[in-house]
This record gives sequence, structure tokens and C-alpha cells, in this order.
Amino acid sequence: MSGLHTYTLRNHIPLASPATREPTDGTEPFVRVSLGFTPRWYRSRLAIDFSEPWHRDPVYRYKTLIQMKELLHDLFPSVPYFTPQYSDRSYEGKKLEPTCATLSGLNGIMTLPAIYGIPIVFSSDGWPDAKAGVHIPKEELVKLNPFELDQNPLVQDIFRQMDIIEKIWGPIYGYLNYQGILNIALKVRGNEIFLDLIDDPPFVKKFFRHIAGTIEALSKRVQARQRASGFQVNLLSMSNCVMNMISPEQYEEFVLPLDLYLSTQYERFGIHTCNWDATPYLTSLRKIQKMGYLDTGIMADLALIKRMFPETRRAVLYGPVQLEQNSEAQILADLHRIATEYAPCDIVMADVDATTPDSRVRWFLEAVESLISTPKLVGGESSQSKMNRRKYTFPSP
Repeated sequence: MSGLHTYTLRNHIPLASPATREPTDGTEPFVRVSLGFTPRWYRSRLAIDFSEPWHRDPVYRYKTLIQMKELLHDLFPSVPYFTPQYSDRSYEGKKLEPTCATLSGLNGIMTLPAIYGIPIVFSSDGWPDAKAGVHIPKEELVKLNPFELDQNPLVQDIFRQMDIIEKIWGPIYGYLNYQGILNIALKVRGNEIFLDLIDDPPFVKKFFRHIAGTIEALSKRVQARQRASGFQVNLLSMSNCVMNMISPEQYEEFVLPLDLYLSTQYERFGIHTCNWDATPYLTSLRKIQKMGYLDTGIMADLALIKRMFPETRRAVLYGPVQLEQNSEAQILADLHRIATEYAPCDIVMADVDATTPDSRVRWFLEAVESLISTPKLVGGESSQSKMNRRKYTFPSP
């Protein structure tokens, strides 16, 4: 990772929250697992209620995050992110874990859609989502002016929580999930947005510009407040989860110009394309000069992505369905391909649910550890890695 961490991002899955990105620090291994679990997984173990109070009360959220982190550390001690980072300070008679005093996970992916007027539906064992069937009519969207964000109740609540976090704990940790232009448009307009791309391009371009401006205005306000508290954050990660639902030509015409602009406004910038094949979009994405992060599904041309984005921290999504349904031999072959064609990179194992046995997750972590200790793949092996080697047989390079 030497030389790559000045503007690169790595995948980050906050506890019980949708995935986002965070700065690299130069210590990332050759292949790094980014592991995350659904709220249902935590509720089945700890009986935590993830409904609206979890998203409105930072003190309650902090206490539940401490529980989650301690459980994860017990179950998966090899994952650095799950190790509690207790400080010398105390809170309510217990050592303080400052990274649990966080904005991460707040409103899930719904902050931006809610600002546009989409009601949030909370769940005791799931992430917040949009109220089914509620969308904003085109006739209202064409009249939009820039939002007065300081007057928006949801934004006011975010700043209220930041005040509480700073007063009690100090630095305001965490990463709000700002989503991406097309994702937000889909939540706000519904499936009609795909017809709009064909039937009314001027409307789409104006609407998308409004979304980009709202993302920029909100993220810069929030991150400036976080920096003032002592948490250094200056980044943006676009979640283009539905990119494969539009053509590469449509991405280039409607979304890329805005992604290009936003990429110049932050110290670090990256794009999440979700568990799809990013290959058809690579030529367009390559026009973003300072691409700090890019991910794809395993069906993509991984070797081509590595050649086209050698300076980018890359990631590949490998989901819990694959972990549960694929044979061990198939998983090991997939891991070998990732290491030889794509690494250094992250493997994103997100949304692990209560149906996946802990033993299967540990097997996967151990398989990756064995993989990165294979000299032919990474050019060397430490004595500690030799001691940790498991009995896995990978295909010969």
C-alpha cells in the first residue's frame, strides 16, 4: 500500500449499518476482508432494537455499539476493526470507546431521500427504508430550488446529535451514508426515473444536478462540524448501486459529469458499483482522475480493472449467499483468482445474516489468511504467517 494511502479509500462496514468507505492508512494487507452483519444478526444475539430510537439517541446507540463490538471481538478476534479501542477516559464508570460515539449508520441510506420528502420506515431488526410506494411527482421535482438545509428537521436532528456526541465524548466519529445520485433519484422518483432518462433528458439532468448539489452541501456541512470536533474527515463515496440498470452511455451522459465534479471537491473520492459487473463502465469511470476506491462483483474482468485502475484501492463483493452455497473448493478458487488478478484489494463480505453459521465465517477468514501467506501470491511470508497457516490447498498460480 506504500504511496497509495494519500487519497485512497477502503471499504468500511460500520456495525449494524450499510457499507460505506473510510480512508486507508497504509497498513492494509494484500487481501483484506471487510466483514459486516445485518441488524437481524445482532438482534438475534443481543436483542438490540434498531427502530427509530437507535437513530435518534446517540447515547443509546453508543451503548448498543459497545455490546456489538465486544461480541464481535469474542467471535472473530482476527478482525482488527472488531477490537474495542478503549481510551483512558471513562463514561458512566466504564472505559470510553470513542469510535462508538458515531454518526455511522444514522438513518441508514435514507438521509438524502428523506430530505427530498420520502418518509423513513424504521425496523426493530433491519435498516431504515423508504415507505413503500411513496415517490415525489415530477411536477414537484421540476420546481425544486436549493434546499434550506439548516431549516430541515432531519438535518437539524443530525446536528443536535453531533452536539450531544461532542459534549459527552469529544470527537464526532463516523460516516453518514450520502448514497449516490442515481440511488437517490430512484428512491425519490421511483422506477419512473428510468423512463425519464429516455423521455425527458433535460428534466433528468436538472434533477441530478440538484441531487449532486444537495449531497455536496450536506456532506460539507457535516464534515466541517466533525473536523471542528477533532475527527478528521474529508471524503465522499458515491453509491452507484443501480448503475447496471442504465447503459454505459447513459451513465456517461447523465451521471459521470456530476461524479467528475464531486471528485474534485474532497480529499478522497470513490465509487461503489455494488455486486454487479462494472466492466462495461470502466472507460467512463477511468475519466475520474483521483479515483480512490472502486468495487465490483466477482463476475467482472478483475485483471482489466487492476490494469486500468492501478492506483485505486479496489474491492470485490463476495456475499453471504456465495459463502453459504458455494463449495469450499469453489470459494478457494475464487479467492485465488482475486489474489492473483486483482489484489491488493478488499473482499467485501457484507450483510451476513443470522442464517450463516459463525463457523463458516471463521473458515472464510482463515482461508483468506492462508491465502495471503502464500509466498507465490504475495512474494513472501512471515514466520508468524507460517505458524498461522491452515490446511487449505489453493490452485497453483
